[in-house]
Amino acid sequence: MSGATNKITALYCRLSQEDARLGESLSIENQKVILLEYAKKNHFPNPVFFVDDGYSGTNYDRPGFQSMLVEIEAGRVGIVITKDLSRLGRNSALTGLYTNFTFPQYGVRYIAINDNYDTIDPNSVNNDFAGIKNWFNEFYARDTSRKIRAVQKAKGERGVPLTVNVPYGYVKDPENPKHWLVDPEAAAIVKRIFSMCMEGRGPTQIANQLWADKVLTPTAYKLSHGRSTNAPAPEDPYRWDKRAVSLILERREYTGCTVNFKTYTNSIWDKKRHLNPVENQAIFPDTHERIIDDDAFEKVQEIRSQRHRMTRTGKSSIFSGMVYCADCGSKMQYGSSNNRDFSQDFFDCSLHKKNGSKCKGHFIRVKVLEGRVLSHVQRVTDYILRHENYFRKVMEEQLRVESSEKLTVLKKQLARNEKRIVDLKR
Repeated sequence: MSGATNKITALYCRLSQEDARLGESLSIENQKVILLEYAKKNHFPNPVFFVDDGYSGTNYDRPGFQSMLVEIEAGRVGIVITKDLSRLGRNSALTGLYTNFTFPQYGVRYIAINDNYDTIDPNSVNNDFAGIKNWFNEFYARDTSRKIRAVQKAKGERGVPLTVNVPYGYVKDPENPKHWLVDPEAAAIVKRIFSMCMEGRGPTQIANQLWADKVLTPTAYKLSHGRSTNAPAPEDPYRWDKRAVSLILERREYTGCTVNFKTYTNSIWDKKRHLNPVENQAIFPDTHERIIDDDAFEKVQEIRSQRHRMTRTGKSSIFSGMVYCADCGSKMQYGSSNNRDFSQDFFDCSLHKKNGSKCKGHFIRVKVLEGRVLSHVQRVTDYILRHENYFRKVMEEQLRVESSEKLTVLKKQLARNEKRIVDLKR
């Protein structure tokens, strides 16, 4: 296989952030020197480097590795060389799959220099131990991940912000990067976004208004002030996206608290982040100056939980998200066939629209619904006026109970945080 001079010798280098902390011996430059010298010494033809700098060995969706695979599957690679087996990857099953099946399938010879592993000699004792070495490489990745998670967990339970990116509206305190200070200019936009939401505007409408008013997007704003950001510079610095608006409206940090463990991953192999339920998050109040009051934040969350669905004609109803089918309990969707004639607007069972056999076609015109709601409001108002003292008494008792329940929840949250701090001190 090595005599195929028209094929390339792939020299693969990989360095993760954890490996980088171990010193110069694992650096990309050091790997390149070792691989190139080995290729020249053994007269392997056409050496080409494939590099992944800053990528974990647990994830094989790396640009350099994938580029090498493309070349292998195209039949243009004769030999693949790495410094050791761990450079190829730290998942024992997948690493074995590549070395034992994928590479041989395309006639590729694989060499791991420091492990004395060479597929040209299948009877080598070192090749027999490759599976054990791959398992140890995986164990190292698991152990490293476990230690990092433990450190992050300890920090998060102490109330240290785990997020790297400071929310739009704040800046890092020059004297303490873990503390946030209010950025007055951006904070004013955050307040405006919350205000527009409470007025009944959705994320798309808010985004369009900010665009019309030439308000810089969060990324463009940071770049204009010389701050670093992971996102590239936008083509239109004023073109707000509805997702950006939604993220701002959902950030509890604007109420002055630190929120840790908002997301989690299932394992070191699954990099997808999942949302953590609020009860599993660690919330520390009054860690920095608030931009939004608690009442305003909760009001916005309530509004967004009942956000209105617009029809293709661009219309929506104040009852959207609040009307349910009496039989199956599914939400009834708002619809309109004409963007000018409101008399034809209606609500229809969403389950019936998806599957007519599961629920009958329940249908009500918006005008009929409005009339019934108005009639009910008038009856309730009339009752209140006739029994005002009794109504006041009931409402005051209800408010007292709600306040007591909120206080109980806060006390439980503080108790959990105090317990975490005590456990850490032990």
